[in-house]
Amino acid sequence: MKTLPPDVHPYRSTPDFTETTVPDALLREHTTKPGSWGLIQVIEGELDYRILEPVEECVRLRPGVDGVVEPTIRHCVELRGPVIFHVAFHAVPKLADDPTQTGAP
Repeated sequence: MKTLPPDVHPYRSTPDFTETTVPDALLREHTTKPGSWGLIQVIEGELDYRILEPVEECVRLRPGVDGVVEPTIRHCVELRGPVIFHVAFHAVPKLADDPTQTGAP
């Protein structure tokens, strides 16, 4: 599993989702914005994280095994039963003095 780059920082997090509250959009193919990384953290249960490009892979996430979502890479999650999880979004902080810096959308 990939790791977050050392220069990214959290800027937003979803609420905790369960198997009954997870948005349908997360279960379908989707991407994050350019420069935006995701960290899927399972609190209870298990979840399959499917990375759809450049090479397909599936990682079983559980407490202590997080999923790293790279910017603009197609992915989705699949439920494996009862689960509680959230997604924390990370980006390189924008620098006020440098308008060329990308960062949190």
